[in-house]
Amino acid sequence: MTILVFDSGVGGLSVLREARMLIPDQSFVYVGDDAGFPYGEWDEEALTIRITGLFDTLIERFNPHLAIIACNTASTMIMPALRQRFSIPFVGIVPAIKPASERTASGMISVLATPGTVKRRYTLELIERYASDVKVNLVGATKLARLAEEHLQGEAIDTDVLHDEISPCFVEENGKRTDIITLGCTHYPFLVNEMRKLAPWPVDWLDPAEAVARQALRELHRVQGHTVSGYGSAEATQHDVAIMTSVSPSISTERLLSGLGLTLETLAFRETTLYVQSAQ
Repeated sequence: MTILVFDSGVGGLSVLREARMLIPDQSFVYVGDDAGFPYGEWDEEALTIRITGLFDTLIERFNPHLAIIACNTASTMIMPALRQRFSIPFVGIVPAIKPASERTASGMISVLATPGTVKRRYTLELIERYASDVKVNLVGATKLARLAEEHLQGEAIDTDVLHDEISPCFVEENGKRTDIITLGCTHYPFLVNEMRKLAPWPVDWLDPAEAVARQALRELHRVQGHTVSGYGSAEATQHDVAIMTSVSPSISTERLLSGLGLTLETLAFRETTLYVQSAQ
């Protein structure tokens, strides 16, 4: 059984890590669309064309039983198009607004995500549905995803930029403070340790990766019956592969993927789907 994990770069490795632990003895294909990174700068129509085109090739080549879209921007924007075009199940990732609203003691939470994700109607509907009785602070970070991508590839973190990006998350009003920050991008968990050092006070940082992996397991149970087991040996991961859409991934990216037991492979995509991007 093959599970495909898709992201705009290497941020989705946080989801792959949880999925491997929770759904052992399965084959995983990790796809990082680094040639299209970052998705937050894309027009919705152009990004939909690009990703559905990429999946035409991916599904034909790997015949996955399920695909995880480990990217908030893509999940909140193009999931309907993917589900309409392809018959396999898709599991997306969205900001963990519901659990944040359930756990907050102060009644003040922040959603840290890309500008596109915090503005999207889907995010606003999650707030209306699950967090109408708490104060939700939406923070659109323009540089965090790239910071995380560079950090994962071994580059030093610019702590001044990181501080400026997360500072709006911390709100203090009427003697109350933000106590939970939900991470609305799969790249962000890789920066959490540094974020904690720069935070003006302690908060809980909610990473939705485990919840996404659990949803993927439930979806596999639904479509495959009881043939999928949870937790166990991870021996099958030695055959997992990674596909990066750039012509030549960096040496640091290759080392990162290799260190996670992923074999980097090349895959030719149709040029018309790879480079359709709107003018900025």
